[in-house]
Amino acid sequence: MERLGRGLAQKTSRRSFLGRIGGTLVAMAGGSFVVAALDPERAEAYHICGHIFTTGSCPHPFFPNTRIDRYGFPVHPTHGYPVDDEGRIYTSRSQTRRKICEGHVAERYPYTKPVVLEGTWDRCCGGRIRRVVDCCSRSRTRINGDASLVGYCHGGRRVFCITYIETEIRC
Repeated sequence: MERLGRGLAQKTSRRSFLGRIGGTLVAMAGGSFVVAALDPERAEAYHICGHIFTTGSCPHPFFPNTRIDRYGFPVHPTHGYPVDDEGRIYTSRSQTRRKICEGHVAERYPYTKPVVLEGTWDRCCGGRIRRVVDCCSRSRTRINGDASLVGYCHGGRRVFCITYIETEIRC
């Protein structure tokens, strides 16, 4: 075993060596089910570039691709044009277009009211900055059904779900 470990260590960095050893130990202790559960590619919210935690996306006309503009209104996830609550191109004030947190989340999950767009953090995705935005509420349960997160929101609120803003800033 020692010879195997030394050979592996010589071919890899210290971090990747420790990661492989740790993955092996987890697999031996908990089986393949545990290893699959820890795989970051399987995380529910992995669609937001580099986001490997499990907070799910907020309701959106193009769910789970919950892209918004800087004011919190839904936009098309690929093309960035404004969309109404049904996902159609927004061209007239006669169409219903509500903010994601205050409209879509609050309507679908009434126990979350009031819901506000708050905590933000950035990721480099496809050569541009993608700003991940939290919808925060007083609910102790997040959209996934498990315990909501503390620390990203203000005034005693907690993260309920996430959305994102695509910026033009290069990274």
